[in-house]
Amino acid sequence: MRAKLRRLAIGLITALSALVSCVAVWIQAPGMVLAGLVPNWPLIWLVCWSLHRRPWQAAVAGICLGMVMDGLTQPQPTHILGLAIVGILTARYKEQRVIQDSLISVALIVFGMVVIAESLMALQWSVLLAWSELGTPWAERSLEMIWQNHRVIGLGSAAVTSLWAPAVYLPLTSLWRSRSEA
Repeated sequence: MRAKLRRLAIGLITALSALVSCVAVWIQAPGMVLAGLVPNWPLIWLVCWSLHRRPWQAAVAGICLGMVMDGLTQPQPTHILGLAIVGILTARYKEQRVIQDSLISVALIVFGMVVIAESLMALQWSVLLAWSELGTPWAERSLEMIWQNHRVIGLGSAAVTSLWAPAVYLPLTSLWRSRSEA
């Protein structure tokens, strides 16, 4: 009975931490902002989750986090695509033992995954621009502007997010390890 309550509590903490990571995107505390960019907390959470799960579980988590993010922001371009792919790639790399379970590895993985997610976002903006008609909000953008912004946003966001990744990784990993021991 006690083990069931412990697993339930860990499950609730896990779900709550995922939701908090989605809302934390709007927190701009001192030391968290780099060139106007804040850490991509949902992506950090997803990488931490995916390192201990199968690819299909990571994909489901990425889709769920993407849906929450789309609900909190605008649905176009979607966050679902980038987060699902990040989850799958991270879990696949872990399955193939390409990556290790260390702080430096997690920071490097997060850096690369942010670049991938931001590139997919810029690609979606480009497709939206190509499909848009004059007079829509996307008509004011140009492909050149999208990809110039992508360079700054992608690398800046990757840097600040990878710096904060260990702060999320350590407590979540210890929580999930205690669950497996329960």
